[in-house]
Amino acid sequence: MREIINWLKEYSKTSNIKTFVIGISGGIDSALTSTLCAETGLNTILVSMPIRQHKSELDRAHNHIKWLKNKYDNVSSMEINLTSVFADFEMLFADNENKLALANSRARLRMTTLYQIAQTNAGLVVGTGNKVEDFGVGFFTKYGDGGVDISPIADLMKSEVKEMAKELGINTEILVAPPTDGLWGDDRTDEDQLGATYDELEWAMGYEEGFTLTKRQQEVLDIYNKFNKQNGHKMRPIPVFIKNN
Repeated sequence: MREIINWLKEYSKTSNIKTFVIGISGGIDSALTSTLCAETGLNTILVSMPIRQHKSELDRAHNHIKWLKNKYDNVSSMEINLTSVFADFEMLFADNENKLALANSRARLRMTTLYQIAQTNAGLVVGTGNKVEDFGVGFFTKYGDGGVDISPIADLMKSEVKEMAKELGINTEILVAPPTDGLWGDDRTDEDQLGATYDELEWAMGYEEGFTLTKRQQEVLDIYNKFNKQNGHKMRPIPVFIKNN
């Protein structure tokens, strides 16, 4: 934990930027990330960006923001309701039946908002993705929540995120809440979308061939490999044509 806090402070020093901007979703990843940023003592701006948000997610976000502001005097917050902006955008594509595209557009609107705030405050947008999401199954929106300046918890497995969050005293309601990406306006969880728990996906990331698998383990491995391949374009650098001189 202290290593991450020191890394954030050092990055701020070398980049000559002393403000962190973090989107707060009501989930454990953004809660941990924002707390680590607050621990640096540097200016930390928490941003809630509801878009037809499920009440339980919004309540957890509000409670976490209140807890952090009471605990650290370097923390401030903003709430920017993007529901009407998204509704106008959605109307432009009223005949489009691709619900996933519109769900991803929510994340991209939030990314644009975070960068508006960051540039206005000479700050950095801080990513909240963990290792399973960012480098395992690619469970993030390209140029949405994947559009960030730095990623302090992207080398932590979800289990490590939980351990660190508990150690820092993050609200229990966040610790026990089922993980969700909050892009659908309902109560569907990450597990509903992925078909496997984060514990199972962690196992799949570390799997080495040669072991006899149970039926469920094979199912999980197939799920992991499917998402890893399908979302590989998010986790690799953008392909660039190199001219032949």
